[in-house]
Amino acid sequence: MTTQEVANKYYELACQNEYIRIQDEYYADNVISVEPEHAAARGMQVVTKGKPAVVAKGVAFRESREELHSQSCSEPLVTVDFFSVILKRDITFKNRGRVQLEEIGIFQVKDGKIILEQFFY
Repeated sequence: MTTQEVANKYYELACQNEYIRIQDEYYADNVISVEPEHAAARGMQVVTKGKPAVVAKGVAFRESREELHSQSCSEPLVTVDFFSVILKRDITFKNRGRVQLEEIGIFQVKDGKIILEQFFY
């Protein structure tokens, strides 16, 4: 798959809140996930390596929320090996209350799989 095709599938599935399927089908086994440095203050690991660890990070995030009120994903901007999206979520967390989250996600694609995801918020 090309970067554009992976980006299109990411957008399609993200709009349906199918992040588990995105990880299962489009993440490389050696994927790296990078959060901003300030995420460490909330107990998040800044760099996560390998598909099992990245999937576990997603599970922990979903388990930390009480309710997902809404979420959206912008259409991707695509270059040769990268694409980016804007992700917005209205979430009530179990220990933090309700918050509005907005972040930019940048994804690197190689051989039809996402090998790097990096978030800015």
